[in-house]
Amino acid sequence: MLRVRNFQITLLAAFMLCLTAGVLLAQPPDKTKSGDPNDNPRNVKPELKQAYKKWLENDVAYIITNEERKAFKALATDEERENFIESFWRRRDPDPDTEENEYREEYYERIAYANEKFTSGIPGWKTDRGRVYIAWGKPDSVESRPAGGAYDRPSYEGGGSTTTYPFETWFYRHLEGVGDGLEIEFVDPSGTGEYRMAQNASEKDALRMVPGAGLTASEQLGLTNKADRVNGTGGGMATNYMREQDSPFRRLEIMSGLQRPPAVKFSDLQGIAGGDSGSVLDKDPLLFDVRVDYFRQSDDRVITTFTIQTNNKELSFEDAGGLLTAKMNVFGRITAVSGKRSGIFEDSVTANATASELSEMRDRKSVYQKAIALTPGTYKVDVVVRDVKTGNKGIVNMGFVVPRYDDKKLSTSTMVLTSKLRTTTDRDIGQMFVIGNTKVIPNLSGLYKQGQEVGIYLQVYNSEIDQTTLRPAVDVQYILTKDGKELLRQTEDWGGMSDSGQRLTLARLLPTAGMTPGDYEIKVLIKDRVRTEGQQVIENKGKFTITP
Repeated sequence: MLRVRNFQITLLAAFMLCLTAGVLLAQPPDKTKSGDPNDNPRNVKPELKQAYKKWLENDVAYIITNEERKAFKALATDEERENFIESFWRRRDPDPDTEENEYREEYYERIAYANEKFTSGIPGWKTDRGRVYIAWGKPDSVESRPAGGAYDRPSYEGGGSTTTYPFETWFYRHLEGVGDGLEIEFVDPSGTGEYRMAQNASEKDALRMVPGAGLTASEQLGLTNKADRVNGTGGGMATNYMREQDSPFRRLEIMSGLQRPPAVKFSDLQGIAGGDSGSVLDKDPLLFDVRVDYFRQSDDRVITTFTIQTNNKELSFEDAGGLLTAKMNVFGRITAVSGKRSGIFEDSVTANATASELSEMRDRKSVYQKAIALTPGTYKVDVVVRDVKTGNKGIVNMGFVVPRYDDKKLSTSTMVLTSKLRTTTDRDIGQMFVIGNTKVIPNLSGLYKQGQEVGIYLQVYNSEIDQTTLRPAVDVQYILTKDGKELLRQTEDWGGMSDSGQRLTLARLLPTAGMTPGDYEIKVLIKDRVRTEGQQVIENKGKFTITP
């Protein structure tokens, strides 16, 4: 009986083995081992959903960085993509404390504006003007010539008269990573409304290809050849008078900078900005001073300047290409008393010196200034400064009140004691510290070396008109005291020195060569010579110290 059972088991095993072999023989050959690459399975990544594709290629095409683009494309799930998009906008939010993201809202408003104003056969956001407007915002000023026509060239374009295509010139005071005092020209040679960014000032010249027509001054004199201008060598564009920003290399550099997405800047400093003033952020916190000044712009706008100054001794210098360089990053956030964000600024300040100049450079100061137009009211500014090399940071929080200027009363701006005071030049266009036609660099410490001139800057508003001269007229007195003792009293007649309607500007340098070291006070008294009823005297004063 046992032998029969063992025989049955053996027979069953043999049957199963044959069945398995039959199944294996019936299977098709494995194509992955065929050696033909066309037979290998393909790893196809699913295509992005249309909404995400539109966000990447349309919505944020001009502001997303290459690193962000690569990271987004590498994401595998929609949940990851949603989190990425949320983080993308959060990094650019100027005020994370509020529910709305002001940057995102303004950005989509720019897209809507570009589509409304710049569309011409193609959507406005795809045009050159649309790209610049969406990525960099509204220009500080625009010169528009929609009909083109007769045009007298300025000297830096070669002089002479010509006829132009329709063109626009956009001016930006400052674009981070691109430059200062930027003029960007857009030309419409086809007359269809599609303006293209110009590589040089000659592109708007409608007579550029017409022999003997629209010549520059030097071409008329036979000093240059129009062919040089046409073939791009610039011979007819008065290179002797050409501005640095008009040189071919600088033009290409600006155009390249405009193609890059704006940098996502000091988001780490932005997070610190809500902290307490004087907080010990580091073992060795960076110390700096902040000053706020006010200059009337219009009935409801006041130019408010924020000046940040630190001693170079606070900064760390390192070798960079043969120069010893110190760099600090500045971030500031302005908030109204209601909690609404009213402005933001962020920038870098660099100090350079050779090895022999380093000792003298350390005794100097690094100064930064931002001017923002604000409405009268109460505000707070949070400023964070970081030494790039050491990472040391400092923070200052301060409240300030923007004054309301009564258009019927004599009034003045803040009086500023300056370390540098001079008339502006072409090089100052778009630079910091420019007020009207004067370059004004405040001295926040109030320390002056003996022999260094003390600059005094002040604006006066709403003085009455003298009917004899038809100009404003006021009396100004300077009173210099030391330890309460009057040393100097001078009177200045300001009759007829108006620089803008009823705005008068005082810009005076006070010599200190004959002053002994010590503490001084300068007082400026202003009286309207015409207004007799309810006549008032406005007093401004400032203190400074003369050191040996």
